[in-house]
Amino acid sequence: ARGIGRRIDTQVPILDARLKDGTRVNATIPPISLDGSTLTLRKFRKDPMSVVDLINYGTLNYEVAAFMWLATDGVGVRPANTLVAGGTASGKTTTLNILSSFIPNTERIISIEDTAELSLPLKHWIRFEVRPPSMEGTGEIDMNELVKNSLRMRPDRILVGEIRGAEGYTMFAAMNTGHSGCMGTVHSNSARETLVRLANPPINVPSIMLTSLNFILMQNRIHDRRKGMIRRITELAEVVPNDEGRIELQNLYEWDPLKDALVRTNANSAYLQLLQKYTGLDKKALQQELDEREAVLRQLVKAGTNKLDAVCETTQNYIIKKRTRL
Repeated sequence: ARGIGRRIDTQVPILDARLKDGTRVNATIPPISLDGSTLTLRKFRKDPMSVVDLINYGTLNYEVAAFMWLATDGVGVRPANTLVAGGTASGKTTTLNILSSFIPNTERIISIEDTAELSLPLKHWIRFEVRPPSMEGTGEIDMNELVKNSLRMRPDRILVGEIRGAEGYTMFAAMNTGHSGCMGTVHSNSARETLVRLANPPINVPSIMLTSLNFILMQNRIHDRRKGMIRRITELAEVVPNDEGRIELQNLYEWDPLKDALVRTNANSAYLQLLQKYTGLDKKALQQELDEREAVLRQLVKAGTNKLDAVCETTQNYIIKKRTRL
């Protein structure tokens, strides 16, 4: 604990921290740990996973991957505000990292995390991590303070590693004042429960502000009798304000457990209609854009290209060429 400037003793019997190599460590000691001290280490892959890995593992399919790529990039005009929701160890942060790799390399990205886990191969990425109190109990800098500070740095994108409290309100306040393309994760069991959690203590986002959220990508850790433990995107829900200003949810994709597949629903995406307005592209042109991105992903999978750096280079080059043509 002293090696990383932290404290663990009978007064503070819990340690949750990050080692210099990025490993997360959790330690407990008596009196709260009744049967003796405990130590839990979470090591991370040296090579971060890419969208190709998620497709190969069946976490999502080509169609949803292409859709979220388009939503994250926003055709360079209107990127979507997205939350990745799910339970503990469902893979939320991994998916957030992969979605964030679709952000154009020219944009300034600021990430705020309780414990740094994100790993992006992008140039203009600034990382912030909360600072716990010192051994004397002073000097704490929490998530909310970091989110507030990030707004003074003229970011193009704000990424919040895990929304738990007041930082959620601050993030949504930013989204409601023109900061599009914000992303984060939240613990939840369903898209609808996500909205309930956001609107209630300790996050307390007013319902009128929740209308700035576009998508909730629901990810779950599921026990399959044949495959064992699997991770799946189980719903891609779109947040749609109605004429009265209230929030409605519509699922664009739902996971079919019998087929182990994401299935498109009959719902029309309000976000794609919004993109038509901002880009001047009609429905047919946007569908062609989705088809082209899906073809790029298929080529990457076919070529066995799954390193995040290489995948990111391909998707970034696609964006550059597309904008050059436009």
